[in-house]
Amino acid sequence: MRFMKIKPLNDNVVVKPTKENEVTKAGIVLPDTIDKERPEKGEIIAVGEGKILENGQRALMSVKVGDKIIFKKYSPDEIKVDDQEYLILSQNDILAIIE
Repeated sequence: MRFMKIKPLNDNVVVKPTKENEVTKAGIVLPDTIDKERPEKGEIIAVGEGKILENGQRALMSVKVGDKIIFKKYSPDEIKVDDQEYLILSQNDILAIIE
């Protein structure tokens, strides 16, 4: 199988979503197939070089590969590479880094 590398442009990042099973108060585990909404958490696997500013310089990125993040639910674009699902989103759609 051939591995394809994804290099995001400008201030975009590639995120591998993390899927968490929800547990009810009674201890019943609800699989992620119950709620088809996109996950709001993920791990950054690739980072663009930064947005080009009006003066021609690039803005620094606030995130790096390996960061675990929380992002806006409906902003990412879904892609599938080598049977793995990824999300591409702008740095502006990242709400927080999980430490």
